[in-house]
Amino acid sequence: MERKLKIKVCGMKYTTNRDQVEQLDVDLLGYIFYAPSKRFVGENPEAGLFDASKSKVAVFVDENAFEILGLTKNFGFEFVQLHGKENPKTCGMLKKQGLKIIKAFSVDEAFNFDSTLAYEKVVDYFLFDTKTKLHGGSGKKFDWQILQKYTGHRPFFLSGGISPDDISEIKKVDHAKLTGVDLNSGFEDKPGLKNIEKLTKFIGELNY
Repeated sequence: MERKLKIKVCGMKYTTNRDQVEQLDVDLLGYIFYAPSKRFVGENPEAGLFDASKSKVAVFVDENAFEILGLTKNFGFEFVQLHGKENPKTCGMLKKQGLKIIKAFSVDEAFNFDSTLAYEKVVDYFLFDTKTKLHGGSGKKFDWQILQKYTGHRPFFLSGGISPDDISEIKKVDHAKLTGVDLNSGFEDKPGLKNIEKLTKFIGELNY
């Protein structure tokens, strides 16, 4: 793989662990503001949790746009990841407020990539995750070869059950718009607690 893929580590929940992850060659840190998630930052997040030096992504599922703007402003988020059924109008409104937008789509064999077209001009990235009853963090993969059907212009992150053993399979995803990988449940000791050894090894092997 000639180009260097961005590394997004999602589901940060513990301040000390976040500090450790930041020492690695990662680009984006994801924080989940969705209460049903096992990686929800909580009503009272740990002190200093959002005091990160790397770019921060606030992850929401069908949240009110004004609530999103308030939280991102209060905690200094640069990116918003929308993981529900948010429409292009909502994405565009948030983007006009200066946020960078990642729009997630749940993918299975029947997914129609034309559904991304309406979002092309109002997002910065797409994120393709596995379609399950959960909103991400399922640990399950979809058939990554389906991504060849994506002919859009926005770069995308690969998500959905990526594990430390997937280096060779990721390198087989030969798509010009693949910009990065989203790492979550496959690199944890428990929900929200990332295994630094696994992350270090994976990141080193992926881009070198």
